[in-house]
Amino acid sequence: MKRIVLLALLALALPLAAVAGSVDFSNSGGTLTGSSAGLTLVGSELTVVSGFNGGGIVTGNLGSVNFSTGSLISVNSSGGATFNGGGTFTITGNGGGGLPNGTIFSGSFSGPVVLTLQSSTASGNIYTISGPISGTWYNGATVTGATSQIYLFTGKNGWMGSSTVGSGDTILSTVPEPGTLGLLGTGLVGLAGVVRKKLKS
Repeated sequence: MKRIVLLALLALALPLAAVAGSVDFSNSGGTLTGSSAGLTLVGSELTVVSGFNGGGIVTGNLGSVNFSTGSLISVNSSGGATFNGGGTFTITGNGGGGLPNGTIFSGSFSGPVVLTLQSSTASGNIYTISGPISGTWYNGATVTGATSQIYLFTGKNGWMGSSTVGSGDTILSTVPEPGTLGLLGTGLVGLAGVVRKKLKS
């Protein structure tokens, strides 16, 4: 009986192992423009990637990060704002550090994008931008449930207009395709059959 319980636990744990780990992308610089049409980031340099294909941390000029959101929904009393999802979110590699030369991730914001005022300084305000993103990985795998947080400095007019991004961070988690899970399930059924046969004999 103990063996059957252990096999059941193993069967529940293996699909979790089939999910690829998260990859952390950091970027800096680039121009972020805010208006009632939404937020747009262009020309931000991809500087650090951690966990790509199970690897360690890679640094340098690795590519670029660009995005746009949907239109403005509302401005809150604390100086922040909320934008519609949609738009685009693209991470591109230049072939350095073992990354692909071309599009690494292509997707969009899958829910509202929230801009939050963190603090005010003599040179302007510091905001964070966060929102869920989903799309397609460079190898065709689906990416979902990812969150992007961009840290930026703006001028004294708040987030409207253009400013230079201080730094950004995007974490992506890939989801295995249905075929992979199907093969895993078939293997588990076969394994359970072998164990059952041995227990009977």
